[in-house]
Amino acid sequence: MRIILFGPPGVGKGTQAKLLAEEFAIPHISTGDLLRAAVKNKTPLGMKAQEYMSQGNLVPDEIMIGLIEEVLSSKKASKGFILDGFPRTVAQAKALDALFERMGIALDRVISLRVEHDEVIRRLAARRMCRQCGRIYNLHQLDDETTKCQDCGGELYQREDDKPETSRHRLEVYLKETKPLKDFYRRSGRFTQIDGMKDIPVVHKTLLDLLLKNGLPKE
Repeated sequence: MRIILFGPPGVGKGTQAKLLAEEFAIPHISTGDLLRAAVKNKTPLGMKAQEYMSQGNLVPDEIMIGLIEEVLSSKKASKGFILDGFPRTVAQAKALDALFERMGIALDRVISLRVEHDEVIRRLAARRMCRQCGRIYNLHQLDDETTKCQDCGGELYQREDDKPETSRHRLEVYLKETKPLKDFYRRSGRFTQIDGMKDIPVVHKTLLDLLLKNGLPKE
């Protein structure tokens, strides 16, 4: 199974990607995680990326494609993958298609999780992150007195980009950027959109039904 999963911040895309990765025994490839790991481990591509990031510039597409190629070439991706966070533009999608063609990879499906704007903003406003280990919590799942991470004891805080005024802008940017990208994948017959605002188990079952209906093997 080889899929790309789209979804704005707060829709639960990462959660669904991890559930599918466990279900099908394939890697969840988050480009944000890839980039952070490459920089931390000081790989050749990571060091190149750090040069751009340290100057406040975006990491060029060719570096991101290179990071993705490294993972797709590894044994853990031999049965498939779930790509999360890339592509973000049509140019990146075309570069990714070129990579797939070069590697002999057939993309099975591009899935977008549909959102209700107000609900996404509400979810982001309730999100808290551990300052030490990065685990994410939701205020609705915590006791009023809870201010520390249950894993490492680190302080829980609200990221600036999760505040309503910022998250509304992030959502508008996401929708503007992804519309031409969705149209690109629609034209190739690889695109499906589902309701991503339902409860986690319901969304997961919808995704499983969609993927298995399309004849994708469950390892």
